[in-house]
Amino acid sequence: MAGGGFVGGDAGKRAEFYEGNITGYFILACIIGSLGGSLFGYDLGVSGGVTSMDDFLKEFFPSVYRRKQEHLNETDYCKYDDQLLTLFTSSLYFAGLISTFGASPVTRKYGRRASIVVGGASFFIGGAINAAAINVVMLIIGRILLGVGIGFGNQAVPLYLCEIAPFKIRGAVNQLFQLTTCLGILIADVINYFTERLHPWGWRLSLGLAMVPATLMVVGGLFLPETPNSLVEQGRLDEARNILEKVRGTKQVEAEFEDLVEASEAARAVKHPFKNLLKPKNRPQLVIGAIGIPAFQQLTGMNSILFYAPVIFQSLGFGSAASLYSSIITSAMLLIGALVSMAVVDRFGRRLLFIEGGIQMIISMVIVAVTLALTFGHGEMLPKNVAVLLVIAICAFVGAYGWSWGPLSWLVPSEIFPLETRSAGQSVVVCVNLFFTAAVAQCFLLSLCHLRYGVFILFACLMVIMTFFIIFLLPETKQVPIEEMSQLWEKHWYWKKIVGGHDLDREVDTQHRHSF
Repeated sequence: MAGGGFVGGDAGKRAEFYEGNITGYFILACIIGSLGGSLFGYDLGVSGGVTSMDDFLKEFFPSVYRRKQEHLNETDYCKYDDQLLTLFTSSLYFAGLISTFGASPVTRKYGRRASIVVGGASFFIGGAINAAAINVVMLIIGRILLGVGIGFGNQAVPLYLCEIAPFKIRGAVNQLFQLTTCLGILIADVINYFTERLHPWGWRLSLGLAMVPATLMVVGGLFLPETPNSLVEQGRLDEARNILEKVRGTKQVEAEFEDLVEASEAARAVKHPFKNLLKPKNRPQLVIGAIGIPAFQQLTGMNSILFYAPVIFQSLGFGSAASLYSSIITSAMLLIGALVSMAVVDRFGRRLLFIEGGIQMIISMVIVAVTLALTFGHGEMLPKNVAVLLVIAICAFVGAYGWSWGPLSWLVPSEIFPLETRSAGQSVVVCVNLFFTAAVAQCFLLSLCHLRYGVFILFACLMVIMTFFIIFLLPETKQVPIEEMSQLWEKHWYWKKIVGGHDLDREVDTQHRHSF
């Protein structure tokens, strides 16, 4: 219900009459719904730690283990460069980007809750197979099933949270997805820190514990209320109004309910939502929400830090246990960043956080690149003061990401699409996000080997581009009801040339239809 989602003649006036309170029913729905982020986060954290464990490498990637032991005889940047090892990480995301297109019709036809449950079940099976793996084939199969789970979960959870939330706190509620993602990463790093000492099976415990958040997601999903938006979209109006009254804690939901019904009329008129995304009226959402923001989120290089934090710190001269401990510090910074973002996003807005975070990340990456260029790559341990500087720079980078590009890259796309293209749009968002996630994961260690410190300069340059992308193309969306988001594009200096009179024409048609 963003963009052109609101179609009634009172579109710009009705939001002020929305009523509601923060109810226990709403809080429970948010807690259970946001568990989907923990799946994504746990995998982000656990995969990097496991791939740095000697027992795991000896069993599945002995050539990498030998290279790791002999790294003083070669360039430190290259000791983890193995495409099969990186395929273990990236295969999940290639599976996820394909499965999200299967998730779109499920989410639209059967509801957000159905996709959440399917995602949790697939993730559970994948975690079990990985824990029991005896060869690389089993590892890859397990990762593919984990990817299917993430494809469904990432497609449905941000939509669920955005639709269940009152518009005035939509930013903070939607960022529960990022918060649980960060919690998942931190928990995974702590688990890796302890399981690394359990020889030779500690890595199995790390991978197998993925079944815990998956179980919580499946069981919790069975008790979730469906979003009123989805119920209206399915034509279940009485049930939708009942859920809306429970979630808002009041019978006075007429204004919001009417907006849902009118938006649903436009949604049902669209038979081919993916094709509809290409229309000029949806061009801003497609360029900004579905392509630009999710692609740039991965091109920050953040997930490379998360995937390979233990590997990076080992490459930088930290011992195995010390590297895992350092990755716990960075994960904690990510969690702090998410909490900061939740506290200020609905006060200061999306644009300010995007821009400030981008500038801080650029500075941090330049510091990392310059430090490595001057002190690293000769097969020697880094001086303690240099190692501390690198950890501080990486923590500053992670913290900035945690309150800007991390959570906002899920929030903004989920709030700007109209209802008629929302599930399709979110599928494209997840697909683009996971494609670049997989590509960066597959290429990072190779790039680190050949570009050396230059890979961090590359990320800094990309962040300069994406910061200007936000400055020039993204209007502020804070506290704008998603039913009224189309007005932003009509007033924007650039997008108004693209959308033209499409929304106005549709409003006139709707008023004409209601006049009979």
